[in-house]
Amino acid sequence: MADHHGHTSRIHPPCATVLPIACCQQSSRALEFAKEEINAMTGTSDGQRFSEPGKDADVMAAWERFLNGSGQAGDALRSLVEGSWQRCRDHNVDPDKRSAPPPLTESRLESLRNTHDELLRASAPIMACARDFLAETGTVMALADVNCTILSMEGDTRTLGAAENIHLLPGVAWSERICGTNAIGTALAVGEPVQIHSAEHYCAGIKRWTCSAMVIRHPIDGETLGVVDVSGLSETYNRQSLALVVTTANRIESRLTMRETELRLRLLEAALPNLSSTTDSVVLFDRRGYPIKANGNAQAVLASLDADLDLSRPRRIPALALDNSLTQLPPWMRAEWLAPVSERGERIGTLLILPLPALVHRRSKPDREEIERPPGGFEHIITVDPGLKTVLRKARQLASSRVPVLLLGETGVGKEEFAQGIHRASPFSAGPFVPLNCGGLSRELLASELFGYVDGAFTGARRGGLIGKIEAANGGTLFLDEIGEMPMDLQPHLLRVLEHGEIYRLGENAPRKTDFRLVAATNRDLRQEVAAGRFRMDLYYRVAVTSIRIPALRDRQGDVEQLVQHFLAHFAERHRKPLPVIDHAVLERLTAYTWPGNVRELRNVVESMLLVCEGPRLSLDCLPAELEADTPTTPDTHPASVTPLHAVQRISEVEAELIRRTIAATGGNLTLTASKLAIAKSTLYQKLRDYDLHDEVSAQRSLKLSGQR
Repeated sequence: MADHHGHTSRIHPPCATVLPIACCQQSSRALEFAKEEINAMTGTSDGQRFSEPGKDADVMAAWERFLNGSGQAGDALRSLVEGSWQRCRDHNVDPDKRSAPPPLTESRLESLRNTHDELLRASAPIMACARDFLAETGTVMALADVNCTILSMEGDTRTLGAAENIHLLPGVAWSERICGTNAIGTALAVGEPVQIHSAEHYCAGIKRWTCSAMVIRHPIDGETLGVVDVSGLSETYNRQSLALVVTTANRIESRLTMRETELRLRLLEAALPNLSSTTDSVVLFDRRGYPIKANGNAQAVLASLDADLDLSRPRRIPALALDNSLTQLPPWMRAEWLAPVSERGERIGTLLILPLPALVHRRSKPDREEIERPPGGFEHIITVDPGLKTVLRKARQLASSRVPVLLLGETGVGKEEFAQGIHRASPFSAGPFVPLNCGGLSRELLASELFGYVDGAFTGARRGGLIGKIEAANGGTLFLDEIGEMPMDLQPHLLRVLEHGEIYRLGENAPRKTDFRLVAATNRDLRQEVAAGRFRMDLYYRVAVTSIRIPALRDRQGDVEQLVQHFLAHFAERHRKPLPVIDHAVLERLTAYTWPGNVRELRNVVESMLLVCEGPRLSLDCLPAELEADTPTTPDTHPASVTPLHAVQRISEVEAELIRRTIAATGGNLTLTASKLAIAKSTLYQKLRDYDLHDEVSAQRSLKLSGQR
């Protein structure tokens, strides 16, 4: 027959090689069963289900008529193929396309494989069983995810080489929108077993191939997880290849079923102490967000919450899936009621520990009136403060772009939490989130952490080299905390990465491409750092394309009380202690405190109070010493002058004043000062230089020594 370019090709008869029996035990009886299953799934006749190589010339003519819009497709074209061609035209797929797009980079493919590790583990032995058959028939088998991206391949070596010409490779997406009609993309589009042969492909460059594919579904709820495909050049056509992919998909699903059963048994065993509780009402959710076990009167408590969850007819709550960070919790559910279930350091499920009905009725109305859930991606940030809510809305808007974001704010305000929220709400959310603190590291260590190195780059280098944080963040988000402390000689190298999208590992001459979203953070005034010659102006304008200033905790109205209640519930669950009642006087003291360490300091204080106090109440006796003594210093007790906070106009002055106070409170002990301020000691030394506070340290130490005499 002649293709649309005038080239001729011979129509080959179906291959007579039978499917393998010894390894996969796919006997003729198994194949007949697979064919019956195909019939049951599709409800179509053989003429619609299987390709017919003898009709290739008619199909090619139908394709040409379809492209120029002259006449009907004709009886030679199956309805499955015609429907796919129509979708391709609607998506403006180029019918002259010669191949799929280039594959993903190695690092992005590795990240994708890690995401689908369980599917790959279940598929690997099944695909390995088909190697002999694939080699004998000149075909290859591919496993792809729900986005049609190929994760792994097995098969005939020569065919794998030919497949490279059309980019039938791991890391390449074979969806209909990209590659036109093909078994992988079409099977995922229709959710049925699909066989596509030769001229039935929509794109000209793929018409020399024949392929069969079947979707793989999760055994619990039928969610599509991926697709398995067998492909070869046109002369390898075989009706039985469709039965092969159906039985292969079934065997993969069987292995997933065994794995799911094992995980649920482990989950039940790990959660047994909580499920056996006679006081708590508990619902246990698996890693995909399905409730699998409940105790006590959990259903009655759910009813009192108006919860849309019937334990007699379990349904999935996507927000509780371990791999889901974007979906909001249902309106009736609170984050503080959730606790992870872990086994040997690995999280395997979630516990929903329901409050007593009386507590629900007492608290539900004020909370629903006062607390507005933060925008998607930032649900973990708790606030009732209008100012922080405005900041959150701005962060959500900026997250949807790809430009770098600079987070400004004091130590402990939650800059990394904001960075994670930006990542989850960004176009890079499917990639990794890679954090690195630029403070407290030597120049050499920071360089190797950022850029990585090759084998033998320097004495003591790890064998095989090390991938740097920038390279590891490819396809995701790189979060550089305390970027203002990056040494000047490293800043040009980071600037080059941001400008050219290329990175050189230490000791390497060849560049590596990288694509990531940068989120940086600092508690310094970078404009002042630029003026002082400690930060490059060109790098500043690269990292500060947009900026977000996060308010200090002392400036957030009502948030201290909300955070105290949240942290109390969180740590009570973590340490398996009853949730105590906190005295009003304690809340007043906590609210009045200035919180130089911000949310991080508050979190530590609440955990400490919970652990050191006995009984069902938290009283003033449970407060740490620094909060009990949180009174203004006077010249009689401390010679250092103290400026009232309300008179301070600049953030740098506020920070200098907080450091001065803390130095006075610790008698010049810089280790203790850094600990109380929740910053690295190296950061404190830098700030002493920035704010010229060395005399303060000397004065406090002299005062302490004179007092000891």
